Amino acid sequence: MTQTIAPRVRTLVLLILAVAGALLAGAAPASAHAALTGSDPAQGAVVDTAPTQVSLTFSEPVAVGDDSVRVLDPKGERVDKGVPANPGGTTYGVRLVSGLPDGTYTVAYQVVSADSHPVAGAFTFSIGAPSETTVSVSAQGSDDGLVGWLYGFGRYVSYAGFVVLAGGAAFVLACWAPGARVRAVQRLVVSGWLALTAATLGLLMLRGSYTTSGKIGDVFDLELLGDVLQTKTGAALVSRLLLLAAAALFIAVLFGAYARTADGGAPDHAAEGDGGSDGEGDGGEPDKRDLTFGLALGGTVVAAGLAASWAMSEHASQGLQAGVAMPVDVVHLLAVAAWLGGLTALLVALYRAPVETPVGRDAVRRFSRLAFGSVVTLAVTGVYQSWRQLGSWSAFTDTRYGQLLLVKIALVAVMIAVAFLSRRWTQRLADARVSLASEEAARSEGAERAEEAERAEEAERAEEEKQPAGAAPAEASGTSAVSEAVEASKASDAERAEAGHDSVRAAQLARQRAATEAARQKRLRDADPNRFGLRRSVLAEAGVAVVLLAVTTVLTQTEPGRTEQDAKAATASSASASTTGQGSGAVSLTMPFDTGGANGKGVVSVDLDPAQAGDNALHVYVEGPDGTPVDVPEVKIALTLAAQDIGPLPVAPDHVTTGHWSASKVQIPMAGDWKVEVTVRTSDIDQVTVSKNAQIG
Repeated sequence: MTQTIAPRVRTLVLLILAVAGALLAGAAPASAHAALTGSDPAQGAVVDTAPTQVSLTFSEPVAVGDDSVRVLDPKGERVDKGVPANPGGTTYGVRLVSGLPDGTYTVAYQVVSADSHPVAGAFTFSIGAPSETTVSVSAQGSDDGLVGWLYGFGRYVSYAGFVVLAGGAAFVLACWAPGARVRAVQRLVVSGWLALTAATLGLLMLRGSYTTSGKIGDVFDLELLGDVLQTKTGAALVSRLLLLAAAALFIAVLFGAYARTADGGAPDHAAEGDGGSDGEGDGGEPDKRDLTFGLALGGTVVAAGLAASWAMSEHASQGLQAGVAMPVDVVHLLAVAAWLGGLTALLVALYRAPVETPVGRDAVRRFSRLAFGSVVTLAVTGVYQSWRQLGSWSAFTDTRYGQLLLVKIALVAVMIAVAFLSRRWTQRLADARVSLASEEAARSEGAERAEEAERAEEAERAEEEKQPAGAAPAEASGTSAVSEAVEASKASDAERAEAGHDSVRAAQLARQRAATEAARQKRLRDADPNRFGLRRSVLAEAGVAVVLLAVTTVLTQTEPGRTEQDAKAATASSASASTTGQGSGAVSLTMPFDTGGANGKGVVSVDLDPAQAGDNALHVYVEGPDGTPVDVPEVKIALTLAAQDIGPLPVAPDHVTTGHWSASKVQIPMAGDWKVEVTVRTSDIDQVTVSKNAQIG
């Protein structure tokens, strides 16, 4: 039956991995976790005079470099200068060269959000009037190519390696101590360590190219690697490598000293249902208890440290309540590892454990309790994480993060249902063992009696063969003493040769009997319908777990729903409050001015309320370079609707207080795109006119 099951297992595992790969390939490797919420000039804006700088505002802090923000003229040549500056908050600006001609300009940005993911995009604005441009605004981000795919795959492998490493070790320590001597379990845990180590090294090498150029040739750029080591993500990856060195020592002790002390170092011959706790021993030896406690404590610390290397550099480190979210994320990852990694170890034990060290009902029951506690922990921490990352019920269906989270919840529900079936099979296995124990005892007693009878019969035959066929009288034998001695010596040699042959033959028979008995026990174990049902349910549970891990990996690379909705709201607000004004409500326009004379620089702001056709209230504010209100000799306003050849309509506001002028019942005859011109005079001969457009009505 094992030959029939094994190909099915391999086929199902390959199918599950293909599904997981499809999920990873179909997901955008790194949707923006920091979103662009505004810019000055705004996207699509048409300004009359060339700005001195372009500023970008994001939903959270980002990391910028020399080429993070590029401004390109219609011919595709760069017109920005210097490194982007961060005057404060989440706004970043880059200065422009002076004397820019009219036309359409492209702003391309590529930054790294605070939770380690690259953010790329582009938009345009125009000076004077829109024009043709040779620059494409649909620039490909660094995470969209081969490097991005490799980075996403490396993240999946690192999560899988951590789950197998931590969960497999927890299964051995908490559920099945003899598993420390099983080669298949040892290979599983070591494979998890190797996968996590290799993936971490790969992510460290890929990180520089992933966040900058996206070119595969830059993977081995040592300068980029040095820059990565200065970042939060680079520090987290290096910390993970150091902790993996400690994990290697933990594995050596677990499969060395601990494996020798399991069951007092004696082979495990206990039957599965004999109440011997699957051969785990009574745990009463002080040395073993101390070693187990030390391994459990050390393993927990190392596993928590590995989990923290994700929490300190990803979603949990940013946003609401980061101080609470990071330890919650660590507990969440540990619960995932205990459940899914322990499940993988149980699956390997059910299929690959040797006959003399079987995994029995007691080990399965212990893991069932461990898995139940993990699921409860996942539920509590998952609810908190969902509230933190979504923020509203609508985000479940309106954002990609929420949709993926619904898929994850559904997969968890399926796993819990399959786990319930596994518990039922475990109970049936235990009930069946009660009846099988008596049958096995009777079978063993009959076999022992048959062996005793066979040994007695062989002994009788040997005695008969030793006696001579017919004894001749001593006086009639005529045999000399010398001939009798020779015959006795020959008989002794023959007996010794026969005894040696019998011992070799007995050893061969013993080995054959042991192999036959092992094969018989394996057939009986594989033919047990309860064990077969448990295997199938655990295999199905592990299959769902692989897909669940893939969805979780994609979730960590997807913009949280709360951030996505906030960014959409901020973008809509910025667009409605841009230089084109608002369709309804007040319009506020801010324009810098420079009359060229002494104290001739400042900022003038114009507010129109309600920015509708008909009567409007107009307020003008003048501020100096330091932001304090200042008075000037004269401020004049003119409104022009060029599309209808209306205007300019002059407005003479009254001086209210320092730096403030106002006018009421300003008549705007119709809706449209009006030009608002402000003339500021700072002396008898120094004045300047600045303007912006506002959408009225």
